[in-house]
Amino acid sequence: MKKGELVEALAQATGESQATAARHLDAFIDVISQQLSSGDEVTITGFGSFKASKRAARTGRNPSTGESMDIPESTAVRFTPGAKLKAAVNGQ
Repeated sequence: MKKGELVEALAQATGESQATAARHLDAFIDVISQQLSSGDEVTITGFGSFKASKRAARTGRNPSTGESMDIPESTAVRFTPGAKLKAAVNGQ
């Protein structure tokens, strides 16, 4: 499902227009992004939690040439699904 399809499904589920659903989805994404970039965790009970975690700098290898290369430190976003989401995906 792409973003446009998600907006359409949200609009149908809520009875709102697609424009309103798109604004709500964009606001949701912005709030989560802001919280993660400030170092906070976002937990939605039953759905899951989003957390930013640091990856240390390390040395890797270029797979095509075999040369060593430095990979800089970065921040990754981790998602841990909640119990209700796991149950829904597993058909329970």
